[in-house]
Amino acid sequence: MAASPQPPVAFTGNLASKTSASDLLRSSSNSVFGVPLRALGRAQIGAKRRDFAISAKIRKVKKREYPWPQDPDPNVRGGILSHLSPFKPLKEKPKPVTLDFEKPLMDLQKKIIDVQRMANETGLDFSDQIISLENKYQQALKDLYTHLTPIQRVNIARHPNRPTFLDHVFNITEKFVELHGDRCGYDDPAVVTGLGTINGRCYMFMGHQKGRNTKENIQRNFGMPTPHGYRKAMRMMYYADHHGFPIVTFIDTPGAYADLKSEALGQGEAIAHNLRTMFGLKVPIISIVIGEGGSGGALAIGCANKLLMLENAVFYVASPEACAAILWKTAKASPKAAEKLKITAEELCKLQIADSVVPEPLGGAHADQHWTSQQIKTAILDAMDELLKMDKAELLKHRYQKFRKLGGFQEGIPIEPKKKVNMKKKDSPIIQPGKTSDLELKDEVEKLKQQILKARESSTQKPTGLKVMIEKLKREVDYEFSEAAKALGLGDKIVMVREEFAKARNSNDQPVNPTLKEKIDKLKTEFNQKLVAAPNYASLKYRLDMLQEMSKAQNFSVESSKAGELKQEINKRFKELTEQPDTKQKIEALRTEIENSGISEEVKEKSLLLKDELESEFVAIIKSLGLYVHLPSFVDAKAKVDEFNKEINHVMEDVVSSTDMKNKIELLKAEVAKAGKTPDAESKAKIQALEQQIKQSLVNAMSFSELQEKHEKLKAEISEGLESSEGANGSLPKGSKGDDNLKHEHGPKVEVNIATN
Repeated sequence: MAASPQPPVAFTGNLASKTSASDLLRSSSNSVFGVPLRALGRAQIGAKRRDFAISAKIRKVKKREYPWPQDPDPNVRGGILSHLSPFKPLKEKPKPVTLDFEKPLMDLQKKIIDVQRMANETGLDFSDQIISLENKYQQALKDLYTHLTPIQRVNIARHPNRPTFLDHVFNITEKFVELHGDRCGYDDPAVVTGLGTINGRCYMFMGHQKGRNTKENIQRNFGMPTPHGYRKAMRMMYYADHHGFPIVTFIDTPGAYADLKSEALGQGEAIAHNLRTMFGLKVPIISIVIGEGGSGGALAIGCANKLLMLENAVFYVASPEACAAILWKTAKASPKAAEKLKITAEELCKLQIADSVVPEPLGGAHADQHWTSQQIKTAILDAMDELLKMDKAELLKHRYQKFRKLGGFQEGIPIEPKKKVNMKKKDSPIIQPGKTSDLELKDEVEKLKQQILKARESSTQKPTGLKVMIEKLKREVDYEFSEAAKALGLGDKIVMVREEFAKARNSNDQPVNPTLKEKIDKLKTEFNQKLVAAPNYASLKYRLDMLQEMSKAQNFSVESSKAGELKQEINKRFKELTEQPDTKQKIEALRTEIENSGISEEVKEKSLLLKDELESEFVAIIKSLGLYVHLPSFVDAKAKVDEFNKEINHVMEDVVSSTDMKNKIELLKAEVAKAGKTPDAESKAKIQALEQQIKQSLVNAMSFSELQEKHEKLKAEISEGLESSEGANGSLPKGSKGDDNLKHEHGPKVEVNIATN
């Protein structure tokens, strides 16, 4: 329905002759033809005069001093920063939380409090007991926090009183302004971003923010970001890249918020965009894990040039509870899962995922927040000084190489085209060296030793797995050598020398430069001298010893198999020789003659001739197999006997030249001279006693265990030679004697030693 037009309001009195009100109001807002609006308010409308005024109320708001006020809050450690952020100090002091493994410490602390209370009540002096208990408490605290298990570090990283991102930022920055919003209409409180200064240099800070109590945790969503938080972080990354601000990110989240709405709004897409964006930023990026870093939610702001971790922080792809539920079907196996996952700062530094460990005070970061923050500040400045020396191209390459070198891989294994097309898994698993612990390696080697012993007992069974174990130990040793080189600061030098050597080897026309050879020798000498000081020297030596032992076992196995094959071949040829018709006929004729006429001199000569003939033919057969025949003589045995006799003479000379023996001999001479030619019974007894003592001393010297062992060994060698000679000649050689003093003259002995040329 159309509205009926209203007639314009007519002014009467002084303004009746002038323009209408509608015309006046269509002019300037401040005045009407020079007449103020306040004057128009006093004009008469109609016959009745009525005064009116137009006024505007201004809403009173809190006056803000921008950007930094002159009167900072003296009760806040952050000072002026408290005025620029809604993050205020808690009015109530957080309640102390005791973890399960800390209960023994609490018992000691309770004892200290009880003794102090007793001292205050009774007025007695218990200072010695209190000091003793405090020393015991400090020692127990040190022992506990220097030998923490992985699951205990996880519990410390999740401690409710652990300092948050904003706690650290307010402690390390002089000025900080929080920036909000993802420019899509949302502002996720679980991700906080802002600009701050450290020592006058401006940085872009961003990180996960957990709550300090239940109310804040609900507000901050327990530090689990939604897609809006990651998009806000990406906006600030672009902002920092545009203005040239270095980026510092703080990681402290169990993971991205995985509810239905977040997935619908593109949680995975937001994380993927952040990952891609961070690899293209041309400013230095440092990430610090201050609590727990879970999965892609942590990695979305963690693709940095340097990844630092607090001592009790953890970084994982899945929480220990989730891993235990998947692998062992129960969350109670989380301690085992935490150990297998390698999620602590020290283990991740060994795997080169983290770059350095930032120390924490005993008791965790919550024991002294300010000290921990200062350690983080020092680590940031040191890392940033290193990164700011790089240009943009070097910075991007450094970040790319950091993530490119992670993990293990294999090269040189051909893959069938079908497997490439269908993306099937490789048959051979990817092997990562340096992952086997000393205990597991020891168990594997013991099992292999048992297998080798069984194979030696059984001639048909052959040891398997020896070659695989040697290859594995070689990989382990190479990995330990590379780790030792890096720990000693020689990793870069070795890489440079290796590249120079590769270039020199590729150029076949030119010989190796003497300068390069000298450089290699110098680096090798330096590495060998410093190797003992390497932190993994014990592990390296253990693996080297096992590798040598396994290599010896392999060589022995190869030699045994070769010797067995040669033995079989020699037995086969000997059987062929003895089964020849001519040889058989000669042996049978000799046997018949022995049966008929007995063993005469003529038969002995015939048998020796036949033996020599067979020996010469057999030697020719052995030489045809590529072997040689060694015919030792008894001259060697005679030389050994002479050497042994010389050693005995040396021992006797030492005994005779000793002071005690000299005294006895002089005393004996004196008694003999005193007795004369016709000694009496007493003199005879003294002389006999002295002679007996001298003989006993010589016998004691000769009964030395080492001499007896040499004597028995030499006797056995000569007896074996005599038996062999008797078997070969049919009788002992002429002129041989079996004397106790081992002085023998032996005849020739034929011995066949098998060895490859």
